Amino acid sequence: MAELQLQSPGRQPTIRDVAELAGVATSTVSRALSNPGRVNRVTRERIEEAAAQLNYIPSSQARGLSSGRTQTVAVLVPDITNPFYFDIIRGTQHQLKAAGYTQLLVDTEESAEMEADALQKMRRSADGFILAASRLTDAQLAEAAAQQPLVTINRAPAIAPTVVIDTPSAIIQALEHLVSLGHTRICFVGGPATSWSNAKRWQAFQDETTERKLTTFSVGPFAPKTTSGAAAADAAVHTGATACIVFNDLLAIGMLQRLRERGIRVPDDMSIVGCDDIFGADFCNPPLTTMASPIEQAGRVAVSMLLSRLNPQYGGTSRRLAVMPTHLTVRASTGTAPS
Repeated sequence: MAELQLQSPGRQPTIRDVAELAGVATSTVSRALSNPGRVNRVTRERIEEAAAQLNYIPSSQARGLSSGRTQTVAVLVPDITNPFYFDIIRGTQHQLKAAGYTQLLVDTEESAEMEADALQKMRRSADGFILAASRLTDAQLAEAAAQQPLVTINRAPAIAPTVVIDTPSAIIQALEHLVSLGHTRICFVGGPATSWSNAKRWQAFQDETTERKLTTFSVGPFAPKTTSGAAAADAAVHTGATACIVFNDLLAIGMLQRLRERGIRVPDDMSIVGCDDIFGADFCNPPLTTMASPIEQAGRVAVSMLLSRLNPQYGGTSRRLAVMPTHLTVRASTGTAPS
């Protein structure tokens, strides 16, 4: 094989240089490096030797064009400032990095329109998608799943694999805890109207409280942010409930702040239960009783489910549903019901 002198010492070798040195067409070099099985062994070895001699490194963009793969996965979350999604993102990032993939992160700002737009625009730049707490309708999700590989977290359409954090079971644990403390008037403080998780938690709350013949109330929907806590607290106080089960920790922490401003003691006058056990839930005032789950692990499992679809030859799990367990963590925001 003849030697090839690059015109400039600082110039990076190109696929043309490799083709010239190996004595083949550039298309053959592309096939040999992106899909070795399509090129005979002798030619492939000559091309690999030429590439090694030139220290040629194929660009990821060129590989993507030739193979149809970009080695990237897009992770879409409704609110990047919500600590719940920090752990999801950490889990997906670690698992993707270990598999040699790059993570693209998109904040859809609780907007189904932005989510749908991102899915459409990124179809060619990502091999697959992970949608955390998707705000899309079932029809929109079905259409998206038909166009590209995707896995959802806390959003269970029939057509796509999903990871579900089992907060409905934790709702039952929370109610058992409150009933054991003597509470019979309990309020459900709801999250976004478009949240699949909120609907499932509300259904579990209704079923369990009906069976126990408790007096119940519901207020909301509220945005899952601390800034919504004041309105949520005022609405909950107005119901006359002695305890609240709240959609998420951020909303619950906002309620604690408002109740303190109003001189309503937690838990002496009202007990509060949050959901997610986010960073900070254990050192707010008072520390928050909340429903905890392996959030980071949910992100890792979602990646494993997606990669098994993208690379079936690698084996791995082909399951379509993974359910992550939850448990109630009892802290100082719940106490005996006031007489």
